[in-house]
Amino acid sequence: MSSRSIVLLVVLAVAALGSWYLASGNRDSDDDAIPYESVHRGYYLKSARILGTSDNGSLLYEIEADHAEQRADRRIDFTDVRIRYSPESEIPWTVYADTAVLSEESPNVILRGHVRATSSGDSDRDETEIRTQYLELDPERSIAETDERVQIRVGARSLTATGMLASLKEDRIELKSNIRGKIAP
Repeated sequence: MSSRSIVLLVVLAVAALGSWYLASGNRDSDDDAIPYESVHRGYYLKSARILGTSDNGSLLYEIEADHAEQRADRRIDFTDVRIRYSPESEIPWTVYADTAVLSEESPNVILRGHVRATSSGDSDRDETEIRTQYLELDPERSIAETDERVQIRVGARSLTATGMLASLKEDRIELKSNIRGKIAP
């Protein structure tokens, strides 16, 4: 090997080492590339079923939903919701809604979108149905309330009103204002 080849080989080796050193110095470390961000990693459930119990631990009600997702603000959002009371509670009501929100700070379930509460009676004539777009339900006390427009049907009779307070346990409904109805014999 000639001295010229050896010098060329040394120059190429120095150039390769120099370019490797410069390239490794410009590389971002993983810590520099992605700054630390506090991301809430809550849970989500498909075909969710949440059970509510009374003070003595017996089943009081259940919330069923197609989808449930925990949010960072300590609430749970539900879609396609059904709330049923247990047969032992002797509360014959079932509540349906497009969406619901359950917050840790409040015992109420906030229901929105095509909210429908039904109570089956001894016959079809006694079946009661409540429809509204917004309803606050306290499932432990069996109290439902809204300030929105509400439509109530009992058999063939129907009423509309603005606002309602209902005790599902006592089968009692109080309408707040703008009450209109159709009562047929």
